[in-house]
Amino acid sequence: MSTPIFALCDEYVTRWAALDPIAAGAEGIVSDFVAASDHSPAGSAARAELIRTTLSRLDAIVPTGESDVRAATHLRERLEAELAWHDTGEPLRWVAAPYGLPYRVRSSVVLLPHGNDDEWRDVAARLAAIPTMLAGWRESLEAGLAVGLRGARRQALAMADQSDQFAGAGDTPPAHDAFVATYGEGPVKEELVRSAAAAHAAYADAARYLREEYAPRATEVDAVGPERYAVAARISLGADIDLREAYEWGWAELERIGAETAAEVERIRPGATIEEATEILNDTQSVDSVEEYQAWLQQRHDWAIKQLHGTHFDIPLPLQLILAEVDVSSTSGAASYNAPSEDLSRPGRTLWPVGGRTRFATWSELTTIFHEAVPGHHLQFGAMRMAGDGLSRFAKVSWVDGHGEGWGLYAERLADELGWFTDPGTRLGMLNWSALRAARVVIDLGVHLDLPLPDGSKWTFEKACEVLRDQGRCEPHRVEAEVVRYFGWPAQAIAYKLGERAWLEAREEARRRLGAGFDLRAWHTAALELGPVGLSSLAEALRRIA
Repeated sequence: MSTPIFALCDEYVTRWAALDPIAAGAEGIVSDFVAASDHSPAGSAARAELIRTTLSRLDAIVPTGESDVRAATHLRERLEAELAWHDTGEPLRWVAAPYGLPYRVRSSVVLLPHGNDDEWRDVAARLAAIPTMLAGWRESLEAGLAVGLRGARRQALAMADQSDQFAGAGDTPPAHDAFVATYGEGPVKEELVRSAAAAHAAYADAARYLREEYAPRATEVDAVGPERYAVAARISLGADIDLREAYEWGWAELERIGAETAAEVERIRPGATIEEATEILNDTQSVDSVEEYQAWLQQRHDWAIKQLHGTHFDIPLPLQLILAEVDVSSTSGAASYNAPSEDLSRPGRTLWPVGGRTRFATWSELTTIFHEAVPGHHLQFGAMRMAGDGLSRFAKVSWVDGHGEGWGLYAERLADELGWFTDPGTRLGMLNWSALRAARVVIDLGVHLDLPLPDGSKWTFEKACEVLRDQGRCEPHRVEAEVVRYFGWPAQAIAYKLGERAWLEAREEARRRLGAGFDLRAWHTAALELGPVGLSSLAEALRRIA
């Protein structure tokens, strides 16, 4: 489709990708190679100005037709939310573990094409640019401190530890050595080795700066407060919601899941505690090497595609391939997904952190496969990539956490409805993860908005860890990393469960409205073809097309 609004969406993506190639690469945008994103104050100001001029131009264009209306509405909603983030000074206090800038630049390296010497030269250029990118980020943090915009000390110290790990501190190999070694012998080898060494030195310097210079001047307060939280919630949800109602709903959801969990534990061994059931499953439903873990992950990814294609979904051939990869150096506590590139030359992949483990509990991981891969994010992103003229380019590469992560949890719920959790303990694993997402709601809202716990007490880091471990059923090796993430990325953690609630409500509304004419496969097709929308408009958008 060629309309002024679609052309503006395309132009925005192109200009944004040039200003922030690191973020653009993560979204799979195909564009001319640019080695570095500018994370100095000037770089952030340039991105904010691009948003302002794009919104101004959008105001002057009248939409024509349903696709145009959807494109304009989505572009406006996302850009206004992003601009509010800039206007509250967030780029000048952006310390957030584990998904802050060091993590992003590290990940950006392996996402680059690297099939020939010219592409490997781009890899070397990206590695060589990491010191400049981290220096620009440091300049922004210093500018923030100068005007009283302080990030949290806890985040700075966690990022320092992560950066040290990327640098190769302790027993961890430097972050880029293994990848560079895959090049082998050739004319780019010396440049790659030299650039990787510079990148590792920059990580080490960033760790020193964060620990010795920034952390002493950072705030001891983890909470961002109501004003900043409202901005963050708009970015994550694409909606303004009753946050106190969501907090109370989160506690009720935890109670509901707890009752289902107790019944599931009885099936594993009558009279057992959940800890005893977990121990039984860890001993009997696990694999004992990284190689076995990767093979199991890939097999289950492939199995889900075979089960769904032609039944509850129509999966195009390019999306019937998804790669499951393990990451021995990741400090993230959770699996993640990388979408296919715009041209589908780079397939979708899931990334699974080892986190120091030597045994991998498959019973608890199965539900995450359905969330991250199929029928979750892989189908969601894949549908956007293959939407043709029905979606603007901006819609194909943008994201609303409530819509996207909500679909991921809907995918887990659908897998349960389809009876996929038949292996011992796998349904308990699904419930445990659902409890974790409900715990995220109460922790995130409670901490950042200073809402009391049910007993009237106040939230602390230790209390958040306790709730996540005991009621959220989080695995011990993940608890602290998860809580640090929630504290440093306000409102993102609530998007999962609140998004799932919105998707389930939208499906139920369609069932009631269509009655005997409701077709789940057709509804799924319409839902995926819709592209990303804010939760405030999800049900209405689906009503218009399904």
